Amino acid sequence: MKQNFSVRTLGVPKIPSPIPYSHVLGDDIANYVSEKERGLYDVDIPDPDAAAEVENGLLEKAGPRQHIYFSPGHVHAGIVTCGGLCPGLNDVIRAITRCLWYRYGVHRISGIRFGYSGFLPESAGPTVDLNPEYVDDIHKMGGTVLGSSRGGGERTEDIVDSIERLNLNVLFTIGGDGTQKGALAIAREIERRGMKISVIGIPKTIDNDFSFIDRSFGFETAVSEATKAVTAAHTEAHSAINGIGLVKLMGRESGFIAAHTALASHESNFVLIPEVPFELEGEKGLLRLLEQRLERRRHAVIIVAEGAGQDLLPDSDTTDPSGNRRLSDIGLFLKGEIARHFTAKGTPFSLKYIDPSYIIRSAEAVPTDSVYCSRLGNNAVHAAMSGKTQLIVGLLNDRFVHIPMEVAVSERKRVEPEGSLWRDVLETTHQPIRMCDC
Repeated sequence: MKQNFSVRTLGVPKIPSPIPYSHVLGDDIANYVSEKERGLYDVDIPDPDAAAEVENGLLEKAGPRQHIYFSPGHVHAGIVTCGGLCPGLNDVIRAITRCLWYRYGVHRISGIRFGYSGFLPESAGPTVDLNPEYVDDIHKMGGTVLGSSRGGGERTEDIVDSIERLNLNVLFTIGGDGTQKGALAIAREIERRGMKISVIGIPKTIDNDFSFIDRSFGFETAVSEATKAVTAAHTEAHSAINGIGLVKLMGRESGFIAAHTALASHESNFVLIPEVPFELEGEKGLLRLLEQRLERRRHAVIIVAEGAGQDLLPDSDTTDPSGNRRLSDIGLFLKGEIARHFTAKGTPFSLKYIDPSYIIRSAEAVPTDSVYCSRLGNNAVHAAMSGKTQLIVGLLNDRFVHIPMEVAVSERKRVEPEGSLWRDVLETTHQPIRMCDC
């Protein structure tokens, strides 16, 4: 489906930027980004013979503009972090603060405590005055110095009332799909009231399930930490008779962490993700395949994403404060079923179960993620100061681009069972293409 990637603006930017960049190519001075610069969304050509007929969406490139919309001395910026923890949150806060302060001369920067709840009358507390000294070393810590929470984003009018009382001109929302849906509703209410406030999102989801961007920040750190857990599981399994290492990783609807961890560790034999169904029983089922693996090699490692195999478990009719359906615990379920199966057969085994979820989420960002967070934060500031709104900043095809929030939250990215990533996982694990009769 063709998407509309046009970006909303608050008005015509007429104020010369305080950043002394150049608009001349070839003078060896860093350049502004022209409003006309665009990047292709889809670089693939499905049918080379019809290449001339392929329509590619064009996305606006991110970066500093020669003219800005807001007068820096009048700007009061707010930053809020929402949802679950993710490596790199503090890196983004630091980048936004320092870019506002040093590049644009914006010295009124408020951190909103504990997510959208920090805007609500019954739970709002003092804001945090952010400045370069405050944020100088926060990138060395996991978590978020502003605190976070789930929910509250549906109370749009209360939040906008609070934004109005705070006299914010710019709001940076750092969070996942639910956060950005809330930010879109906030921006629309701001627009309905005729207020000139820029709302810019920085996509945060450790599951890497934001569509229209290459990856979300924190994902590479998650894979790095998850790989350590799989290595530990392999060590335990390899050191025992019929040793089985079972590792549950995050991935509610998308199995990217599980897939990438399998490729990074080279030590898993089965990878179970939400996008690919599997069965436990039968000749093609996991339990029979696990038996065969133990007969051949005497040890096995299984990676399972938290959203995998939910059809094998009782449905949950409850949701968390963000509105997400609470998942049944596939990790504990598999642990019990594997133990039951081999005990019933009288086969000796040693099963070690590892769930590193919260260790991964609270980790300090690895250098590649830290770099990404810094660039996301800088580009978010450039977008806001130029008067753009209702967009997220992301990396696509190695270019930082502006993606309308409405488009960004319209669908989730998932592992494509027929795509190259899953094919590479199959080639690494040597697991069957199908583990069911489906």
